[in-house]
Amino acid sequence: MPTLYLIICAAGAAEHAEDMVRSARAEGWSVHCIATPAAVDHFLDLPALEAATGHEVRTAHRNPGDPPLPPADAVIVAPATYNTINKWAAGIGDTYVLIKLAELTGLGIPMVVVPYVNSVLAANRVFHRSLAELRASGIRVFYEPHPPGGGGFPWEVALAAIRMPG
Repeated sequence: MPTLYLIICAAGAAEHAEDMVRSARAEGWSVHCIATPAAVDHFLDLPALEAATGHEVRTAHRNPGDPPLPPADAVIVAPATYNTINKWAAGIGDTYVLIKLAELTGLGIPMVVVPYVNSVLAANRVFHRSLAELRASGIRVFYEPHPPGGGGFPWEVALAAIRMPG
């Protein structure tokens, strides 16, 4: 069974991550979630997410003696925040999630990022430079602006993208 890492950031759409997990598992993926602490604090129901995946949600580096995650066959970063996208593209590794993304980017495995960034934040030039940098690194980017305060989130696009060739 192929392994999918679902990296979840603190954006409103994160509260529906279980739906993504169920869809991925239905397609035959073993899903391992890695979440930012803010996503855990504000959006995720950890027991429900862990029940859906059958695995612990990682939020920090493992302790000595803890088992490592299995190698990923694909990675989805969704919902991805403005902060995570900009730091990832700039090579900043000041959190567990950002260090993991830096490592995964260098592996050449299929990676998809679906930002959940409102149109006002997305109007910043630095955001567009960051998306271009991620694309240049071989990461598939799917972004549709939404108004401040929320909007729909295309979970199905992320899952479909890891099935598409290159």
